Amino acid sequence: SFLEACRANTPEAWRAILDEHLPGEVFSFKIFTQSFCKILLDEIFNFYDSGLPARRPNSMNAYGIILNEIGLEPLINELQKMLQPLGELLFPGAGNAWDGQHCFIVRYRAGEDLGLDMHTDDSDVTFNICLGLDFAGAGLQFCGIMGAPNHRKHTLTYRHVKGSCVCHLGRKRHGADDISSGERLNLILWNHSSTYRQSDEYIKPSYVTEESKPDAVCVSYTHDRDYGHFKAYPKNKEHFRGRGWCPRRTFEYTGFTPDCEKEQSPAR
Repeated sequence: SFLEACRANTPEAWRAILDEHLPGEVFSFKIFTQSFCKILLDEIFNFYDSGLPARRPNSMNAYGIILNEIGLEPLINELQKMLQPLGELLFPGAGNAWDGQHCFIVRYRAGEDLGLDMHTDDSDVTFNICLGLDFAGAGLQFCGIMGAPNHRKHTLTYRHVKGSCVCHLGRKRHGADDISSGERLNLILWNHSSTYRQSDEYIKPSYVTEESKPDAVCVSYTHDRDYGHFKAYPKNKEHFRGRGWCPRRTFEYTGFTPDCEKEQSPAR
């Protein structure tokens, strides 16, 4: 169990609880019991029912809650300490010496956020824990690492399991399929290391030319310059056309063309 791995704190104990979905890149493990998921969900819904204002947790999720802002920061700090050895084992560098975190709830259901556009996280290592409830759809799609030749090539479809956590580098492109029924809430923990963020690996990451056209599942209407060639823009998202930055100029795949005649200056 997760608790037994924490207590033993050996590479063997940690490896014993892991499922490795993509070698060296995406892992999952059981972390919360069903009863603990219910306790945490009760706290979350009590806050929703209070009517108190809540800031959006990031630029992409409109209905989440930042847990540090509703009195749960001590819990999340302890959770991060428990996960630190696993970060060091799986992701040397990015997984070392965490000294900051951003933790929030995302909620998907009809009439609110249904899914999440392809993106990377402002995180060195991300832990994504499914709390429930009952839902269908909402697969987590993984593509390549930012700047790699397969950055926008599909590599994995992960299916959320209540009480289980999936972890990956923040710079791995991923997105959430639309939920088709029910309601899903996940706890997202972004871990930050100021030591890592001073390294060349973080400051000057490798970025190479894309190997070929992207897979349609991996394109982003928020970030990509060629989205419209592979998918129709979602309703009310057409204004993103011409505002993308990916692929970076001079790193485009052979045959690349933007999906509009006039592009805005890249933001990054």
